[in-house]
Amino acid sequence: MADSTPATSTPTMEPDVASEATIPKPFPISHIAGRYLLFDVNVISYARRTHNITGVLIGTIPNLSQQNVFLGIPLELQPEEARVLVEQGHAFIVDDAEVHRKGMMAMSREQRLKLLREMDREGMELAKAESRKAEERSTKALKEKGLTRKEKKSDESNSSAAVEGSETSLFDSKGETPTAVSVSEKKLEPVPITPTTSYPPLTTPSANAASQLPDVPKSYPLFRYLHSKGYFTMPGLRFGCHYSVYPGDTLRFHSHYLATGLDFDEEFELQDVIGGGRLANRVKKAYLIGGEVTSENDKEAEGDEIAPVRTFSIEWAAM
Repeated sequence: MADSTPATSTPTMEPDVASEATIPKPFPISHIAGRYLLFDVNVISYARRTHNITGVLIGTIPNLSQQNVFLGIPLELQPEEARVLVEQGHAFIVDDAEVHRKGMMAMSREQRLKLLREMDREGMELAKAESRKAEERSTKALKEKGLTRKEKKSDESNSSAAVEGSETSLFDSKGETPTAVSVSEKKLEPVPITPTTSYPPLTTPSANAASQLPDVPKSYPLFRYLHSKGYFTMPGLRFGCHYSVYPGDTLRFHSHYLATGLDFDEEFELQDVIGGGRLANRVKKAYLIGGEVTSENDKEAEGDEIAPVRTFSIEWAAM
């Protein structure tokens, strides 16, 4: 076991100035049903590129909900990731349900009617597009069967055709032509539209200094320490630890540490350290434990000063 201070190794990436210009600073993090979510692709890439925040994509394809290989937005943040962004002033927490409730109540009747008319217009355009596609498919299917579509006629032509038909013999079969099939036209109804964004019609939420900080587990000091050193972290549940720690972007590097955060004076089983160390070495990593160094005087002291964090790495040299 050795006292370890991980070295900083963060790859440099050129920022996209055009996309960053449209990102509000600080940017909002939606708090929905106990989860911290990002819905904006530009914000997601900015947080990853600039602040070493990876998160986990949890969005599924609507028509293929079981195709979990191709997950998309929103991006779910760990409470620790949301907390460190808020503490550093890069983001703020938005109670999504409350913001939507207040925003909808603040809208005037004219604004609501305008929104409904716009949704009806988009729904009608979508219905017309679907109707055209259905008509094209129907025409193609009729041609393959040697049939033709009966053209729409005026009321006069329909009445004259009815008179001529009455004078024609029932068994007159002269001039065989392809059978005409009439397709009943249905009155188009607007397709129900579910808006994919709330801004507009709602106004973009502003930072609120009184917003609460996300609740975090006792391993947060270790996470904050690793983040300050430029490391990327991912959930470490599959390895039986708190975090998988990467020296750079997770798309470019393998993780170097399996990290577990503890209180500095917390007792732990030696068997857990042995198991974690052996597993980490088995997958070509080091096992890292650490905690915030606190004393009785530090606990009684008031202020925003952050206590130091001490870390230890465990490796099995024979493996």
